[in-house]
Amino acid sequence: MHVYLNGKMVDAPDAMISAEDAGVQHAVGLFETMAAHHGQAFRLDAHLARLARSAADLGLARTLDLERLRQAVNQTLTHNKLREARLRLTVTAGNMSLLRRDADKAAPAEPTVMVVATPPTVYDPAYFEKGIMALVAPPLANPFDPLAGHKTLSYWGRLRTLRQAASAGAGEAIILNITNHLAGGAVSNVFIIKDGELHTPIARGEEVAGALPAPVLPGITRAAVLELAQTMNINVHKRMISVEDLLDADEAFLTNSSWLVLPVARVEKKEIGSGKAGEMTLQLREELVALTQRETAASAAAPQDGQP
Repeated sequence: MHVYLNGKMVDAPDAMISAEDAGVQHAVGLFETMAAHHGQAFRLDAHLARLARSAADLGLARTLDLERLRQAVNQTLTHNKLREARLRLTVTAGNMSLLRRDADKAAPAEPTVMVVATPPTVYDPAYFEKGIMALVAPPLANPFDPLAGHKTLSYWGRLRTLRQAASAGAGEAIILNITNHLAGGAVSNVFIIKDGELHTPIARGEEVAGALPAPVLPGITRAAVLELAQTMNINVHKRMISVEDLLDADEAFLTNSSWLVLPVARVEKKEIGSGKAGEMTLQLREELVALTQRETAASAAAPQDGQP
C-alpha cells in the first residue's frame, strides 16, 4: 500500500516526516477519518470544510488548499486501486518548532499532508443487530479547552479511555463534559431516542448566543443522520443530555465514519430499552448505509475535472 505524503505517493514503510515536524514535537495537527465506496470518499467536501474551519480557529493555518487536499485523497484511492477503503487525512503545522526563540520571526512552515488508505474494517453483522455495551467515562470534555470539539492529533486521552473500556468488554466509552452531561463517545457521536424523538448533545457551532462553547465534535456522519431524521419526519433535539436521560432512553446509538450507526444495548449493567438494537436505530442505519452507497456511486459516475 502506498501513502500520499506531501505530493508524492510513497511506499508505506518509507513514508517518513521530519523529527522537527510540529505534529511529532507538539501534536500540532488535525485529521479526518473517512469511508470510501465506489472509489469515492463519502462527503469529502464536508470533511475538508470541517478541517479548514478547525485549522483557522486553532491557528494551524489561515487557509488550506482544499483542492490540493481533495486531489490528495482521490489520488490515494486511485493509486492504490481501492474501491472500498478507510481513509485518514492528516495535516500538521509542518517542519517547525514552536519552542524556538525565533519561531515567531521564521517564515511560515509548509503544512505536512499525509493520506493513508487501508481496507475497511469488516464488522460481524451481529455487532449491529445485537448492539454493544458502553461504559461511562469520567468527565474529559471541557468547554474551556480551545481544542475541544476539534479532531486534533492530541487523542491520547480518548484512546486510553477507549482501551480501558475494551478491557472491560465494552465497545465504546461515553465521555462526559465537566457538567456531567454527555459529550459523545471516545471516537463517536452519541444519540438517544425517547418517545419516538431523537436527541443528541449540542456540537461545536450549534451553541445559542452567549453559551459556553460546546466541546462536542460536529460529526459528518452525525450530520447525515440528522438529515435523514428530517426526511423521515423524526423530531430532533440538540440539547444537554444527562446520564439519567441515557439510562432512561428507549434506544441509543453511536455514529462515526466506520460504524455509521452502532446500536447501544447496555450502558454498563443497565439495559437500554429492550436491551437490543431498537427499531428506529436499525431503520436509521439502513437508510444511512443506502445514502452512503447512493452518494458515492453518483460521485463515481459524475464526469471528473478535465473529462467529458
